Amino acid sequence: MTSSPPMWRLLRTPPAQGAWNMAVDETILEFAGRGDVPPTLRLYAWLPACLSLGYAQPIKDVDLDRLQDRGWGIVRRPTGGRAILHTDELTYSVCGQNSDPHLSGSVLESYQRLSLALLEALRLMGIKADSAKKSSLQDSNAKDNPVCFEAPSNYEITVAGKKLIGSAQARRKSSVLQHGSLPLSGDLTRILQVLNYPDEIQRRKAEKKLLSRATTIEAVLGYRGDWWIASQAFRAAFRSVLMLNLQPMGLTAAEGRRAMELYREKYNNPEWIGKY
Repeated sequence: MTSSPPMWRLLRTPPAQGAWNMAVDETILEFAGRGDVPPTLRLYAWLPACLSLGYAQPIKDVDLDRLQDRGWGIVRRPTGGRAILHTDELTYSVCGQNSDPHLSGSVLESYQRLSLALLEALRLMGIKADSAKKSSLQDSNAKDNPVCFEAPSNYEITVAGKKLIGSAQARRKSSVLQHGSLPLSGDLTRILQVLNYPDEIQRRKAEKKLLSRATTIEAVLGYRGDWWIASQAFRAAFRSVLMLNLQPMGLTAAEGRRAMELYREKYNNPEWIGKY
């Protein structure tokens, strides 16, 4: 007798401010960790465009005047890693207890399991991608690199050697959050216009380096990626690869209240954004 697939929540949320998006991800991390809500696959987008910094990334990496001139937001993530400009993309997050078989074990072990679903999502979109240990590809300056998509990490998703999905994790006592970014279209070098460089020569060098190491759905397929089509591919892939019963649901009222607290007190607070 076969057991029924485990039930996870599928949460699609409308485009939102960066601070709200991070508040919601941390809220689900808390609630799923306590078992108050099911493990959750969340699919979302950002409005306006927003620069997110890794948890401990220095704020001095950012040219705040240039950022403000463009009308882009800024937020500090609960996860590590480097800066990402969130625009023209699908963002996913996975939250659940660290006892869940898909999330248990080390960071690399859970990364590897979830990467299988990410690879299948891309396959459904017509893309043959790879996921493997990338340590040998990283250069000696990777730690000083302010841009996430310039430096592939272990089990991140690449196409022809270029990063396509960048992901990061945060872990609490009983829970795990992994979220990641899939650029659908646009110019990846836009992020470099709001980061600090010693001079414009170094900025131009960074542009060439980024374009040689990262890509978008549009660049791979030759046409602009569609958020809804990508979200359907993610839903189908997570359901089939991880053998889940994905049920569309919304946030609970309690989650909504907690997310608003985190938005006001943490993620939209200049003290948090400038913490490092």
